[in-house]
Amino acid sequence: MPLRVLIADDQAVIRAGLRIMLQAGPGIEVVGEAPDGREAVRLARSLRPDVCLFDIRMPAMDGLEATRELAGPGVADPLAVVLITTFDLDEYVYRALRCGARGFLLKDAGPDLLVQAVRAAADGAALIAPTVTVRLLAAFATMPAGRAAAQPVDPLTPREEDVLLAVARGRTNAEIADELRITLSTTKTHLASLMAKLNARNRVELAMWTYETGRIAPNALGIDRPRRA
Repeated sequence: MPLRVLIADDQAVIRAGLRIMLQAGPGIEVVGEAPDGREAVRLARSLRPDVCLFDIRMPAMDGLEATRELAGPGVADPLAVVLITTFDLDEYVYRALRCGARGFLLKDAGPDLLVQAVRAAADGAALIAPTVTVRLLAAFATMPAGRAAAQPVDPLTPREEDVLLAVARGRTNAEIADELRITLSTTKTHLASLMAKLNARNRVELAMWTYETGRIAPNALGIDRPRRA
């Protein structure tokens, strides 16, 4: 069965572009389109797609509120939602995660990452744009160290440790593969293993664990304070 996706964006040309990129990926079918958040919620509840791909800034109801309606705390049968936006603001990422989003991408992410995010959401995982990961780690570093880091289900292998540090530095899968001289498929296998061992849903949670366990110091990454709306 194809992966069924619902798209919501207030610009018809953007919806058309997203549809073309998604349907170019094998096994993906766009089953509906909405010009605003309210219509997106209505269609999502009636069509029950495998994944909803929503813009954040939309009329009637924005993508964040639409996500909360479909996947937020207390929703009995939540849908998988990936949020996409032109605006690279950390406040959007924080709110998206709180509203129950399984992914967060910028519109310049490209077709490969877009398809990867949709497939990850359908599989119950979460993908956040790698370039956002380091800034979120910096924000996390300013919070009080409240809890001890969770212990992995099984010990990490040396190669998994290498991949983990690369993720915390904001590297993409392709960059990790190039730096460690491994294949892209092997990189993805290591990431899946790390998420399973650490009970992490996405790259940001992997990066947070790396900081919590003292494997890397955020202030050593040479990054600025996160931007907010």
